[in-house]
Formats: sequence, C-alpha cells, structure tokens
Amino acid sequence: MTEARRAIVSSAHLADGAAPALSELEFSLTLAATAYQRWIARCALAAGVQLSPLEILVLHTVRHRGRAKRLNDITLVLDIEDTHLATYAIRKLEKAGLVRTSRSGKEKLIDATEAGRKFCEAYRAVRERILAAPIAVDGPGETALSDAADLLRRISGQYNQAARAAATL
Repeated sequence: MTEARRAIVSSAHLADGAAPALSELEFSLTLAATAYQRWIARCALAAGVQLSPLEILVLHTVRHRGRAKRLNDITLVLDIEDTHLATYAIRKLEKAGLVRTSRSGKEKLIDATEAGRKFCEAYRAVRERILAAPIAVDGPGETALSDAADLLRRISGQYNQAARAAATL
C-alpha cells in the first residue's frame, strides 16, 4: 500500500481553502526566491563583485542585447513597482563603474560599461561552470525547465491580477 503524497506547506491555515495546492506552490516559491537571490549574490561575488540581488538583475537587464535601456523599460521587465528601488540600484551600479547614464532628450538611458560587460561575462562563466553544466547533466531537462518557466510566468500574471483586485477592496 502506498502512502498518499503529503503536501509541504508553511501555512496550514491557508491550505484548507479552495486551492490547497496553491499553499504548497507558495511555500515552494518562497524557498525558490530565497535560494535564487542567495545564488545570484554568491555568483556575483565569485565573479569578483559584491552586489545585491536587485543590482545584479538590473545590470543583466541593462546588458541584455547590448542596448541602452530606459528606466521604465527596466522596471517593466523586472516587474518593479517602486521605481526608486531601481533608481537606487542604478546609482550604486554607476558608482561601481558597471553602468553609465546618459540623456536622449528628456529620457535617461542606462548602458553597461566595459567593466559591466566584463562582469557579466565573468558571472556567466561561473554560472555555466557550477550551475548550468550540472543541470545539463543531472536535469531537469530543457523541456521541464521551459514548462516550469511558462507556469511561473502565467501564475505571476494571476498574482498581479489578484494584487490589483485586492487594491480595490
């Protein structure tokens, strides 16, 4: 006889409603978010620069496709509601010499410096060696990773919609 799988949750009082598995997902999201932020900060440090998780995400977003970004584009891509958090991260990155800002008319543009691009390459090398390569060998496979990413993007939309609805209550 097999024992039924038991959900792992952090808040049993939230798991007894209409969608018990949602509480299990939320606990997993909490663990994943914490582990991911710890990982990117440690990876950055191994690549030679101490940055906060938000600074790392902003830098990689700015570096994406090698084109300067507007602040609004950065906050949109990273789903940052409080613009001042991104502004502060950009100031710290600029002070560290990893990004530079310029103006195009009234718009402020943020671009990676040569030092910022070199850091991103060092980060990529560390990531490839100690995270991507082992995952490529041991799994999960590319399809499972893409399916998980799709699920997370879809559920993020549902959480954003629920946040908007909650703001009207």
